[in-house]
Amino acid sequence: MKLNEKMFLVYKLFNSSFTGLSIGISFTIYQPLSLEDQSVYSLGGMVLAIGMIIVARFYDKLLNIKSFFRISLLVEIIMLLTLFIFLYLQYSLTSALLIYMGYQLTFIFGGYLVRAETLVAQEKDFLGKIDINKQIGYLIGLGASYAFYKALEYGFEITNSKTQISILHYFLISLQTLIILLLLRSFSKEN
Repeated sequence: MKLNEKMFLVYKLFNSSFTGLSIGISFTIYQPLSLEDQSVYSLGGMVLAIGMIIVARFYDKLLNIKSFFRISLLVEIIMLLTLFIFLYLQYSLTSALLIYMGYQLTFIFGGYLVRAETLVAQEKDFLGKIDINKQIGYLIGLGASYAFYKALEYGFEITNSKTQISILHYFLISLQTLIILLLLRSFSKEN
């Protein structure tokens, strides 16, 4: 496989904007979990740590461009599925638990993705551009999030945070679909 650097930079920009745009939603989505039992977060953290250890044990097989692409795609698809789970199940203990599990699964691969990205990118200049695009994307997402909530509040008089987050999910699904398409275009088979 070969990395299309320009498209990968665009992917990283949009990927980080998703993070900025969605940064505050988990507090509201996880509310049913918090009301039930706080220990679920401890269990989730233990599963996360064990999962990261398991992934790290396979770095010798996973630290290559093909695995990097496949695991990146898996993580992005899981994120898209969590968005659909929320829209289907709305605010419930089941949706909160499934979304929490989905996020934890993506976090298991977080350390790997950072390490693999460094190996795949190879050049210091390109790594710098990746990190710059991540931060710019994050700032764009945070700004869009602020503008979105204020537009709903003042433009449409929608002040209920649960309603706002439900509406935001339609935008997030569109953005996440675009992110997956950008990821797919960032890699190509070598001729």
